[in-house]
Amino acid sequence: MQISKYLLANERDALWGLTVSTIGHEEIAPGDPYPTRGHADGYYFSVEKGRILNEYQLLYNPEGEGWFQSANCSRRKLKAGDMFLLFPGEWHSYHPMEHTGWKSYWIGFKGRNMDDRVKAGFLSPEKPIYHVGYSSVIEMLYKRAYEAAIEEAAYSQQVMAGIVNHLIGIMYSLERNKEFSKNQQQVDMINRARLRIRESLEADLTIQQVAEDLGVSYSNFRKLFKEYTGLSPSTYQQELRLQRAKELLTTTDYSIKEIAYRLNFESPDYFSAKFKAKMGLKPSDIKAK
Repeated sequence: MQISKYLLANERDALWGLTVSTIGHEEIAPGDPYPTRGHADGYYFSVEKGRILNEYQLLYNPEGEGWFQSANCSRRKLKAGDMFLLFPGEWHSYHPMEHTGWKSYWIGFKGRNMDDRVKAGFLSPEKPIYHVGYSSVIEMLYKRAYEAAIEEAAYSQQVMAGIVNHLIGIMYSLERNKEFSKNQQQVDMINRARLRIRESLEADLTIQQVAEDLGVSYSNFRKLFKEYTGLSPSTYQQELRLQRAKELLTTTDYSIKEIAYRLNFESPDYFSAKFKAKMGLKPSDIKAK
């Protein structure tokens, strides 16, 4: 069984940064022929010959197993709970295993939002498969996008674009966290470090002290912390202090000088420069309000 919907987007929709062109789902029972019929021109393909699309597609298989291969990825097994991403202009082919079949959702889209993520290296044709496991949230989002496509209400493209962005964010986050959870000791260490830093914003605490207290070298701690949070520990500490400074500026009578030294900045001038670079306003601008 295969259900799909093909969609149109206008020039203004494209300015939103992402437009959806197709969405659907299918259930292939063991032994059923594949691919199913009913696809629009340019979407149907034979498993042997594969195909090339002019858009991205994000597929999720909550049930069953299969195989995937592309120009940049050798033949790989797809397990229940896998998501995989198809890239425009790239040859690919995939199919369920005959003895298992599968349940599959897909959504096709294009736009600069996605192009930018690929250019930045978040997503790559060399790594198209994401092992996220079963997620009722992901399944619900595909169903909601399909409902929006069927309704075709005004600005449904923006609704569906938001759902695609949500799906990509969940996919990326789930797999990254699965990778981190393989070493729970390291995750616990980073979480302890973050808590220690948060609780010591007004103390003269150095990152070297945090690493020493955790029993790890500074260089290794810095590497693990940045890999997990996306920020170096010193940047993490400084940005939390700047957030705390903004709170103190708006809720207390402390002077700018008092706040700078209270939060362990080198000097009021250094504090003001860092604050303006981060917040876009000088401390005095906020204090005057």
